[in-house]
Amino acid sequence: MHEPRPVTPTRIIPAGAPLPARPPEPGESPPWRTPPPSPPPMVPPAPPSDPWPAAPPPGPVHVHVTVDLAPAEPEPEPSRRERLTTWLGRHVRPWHAVLGLSAAVVPIPGVGHSAATVWHYTVGLGREEFGAGQGYALGLVPLLLAVTIIVRRGGTPLRLFFLAVTAIGSLASFSWYDPVQILTGVAR
Repeated sequence: MHEPRPVTPTRIIPAGAPLPARPPEPGESPPWRTPPPSPPPMVPPAPPSDPWPAAPPPGPVHVHVTVDLAPAEPEPEPSRRERLTTWLGRHVRPWHAVLGLSAAVVPIPGVGHSAATVWHYTVGLGREEFGAGQGYALGLVPLLLAVTIIVRRGGTPLRLFFLAVTAIGSLASFSWYDPVQILTGVAR
């Protein structure tokens, strides 16, 4: 048995139409094909009726413009605490400060004391041995250097470690009797 071939119609003649006498020429429409009827012209729908009555004509309009030349309220001045927090935030990150301070006060293994307490003892010993002026110099000069470096270059954990050590150590250079001695000149 042979395979059926698909039928490809070259022309379709509707049922009930007479057969044409000749085939259509190229580009010519077949005689049985009638053009579709043209659609009736489109008429736009009527606009809906307005449910509201017509508005009366507008009357005269008077416009008055006033300009207030008073200055806007200025922002309140930041408090001292806000200024200090902003200044510190520019130079020190909080977690750097925590690392530096923690390293300064954690006891050194084998010694039993922290770096800050060792420096505090050294400054106190310098004050007792050499006098108040040398004690202040030994305590405050390294503190001033640590603060200067942090302000100029920013606070890293190592710089903040040195700041914490010198700040705690400089407390040994102070004595409660120093203001009395400065004001009265009376030594102990």
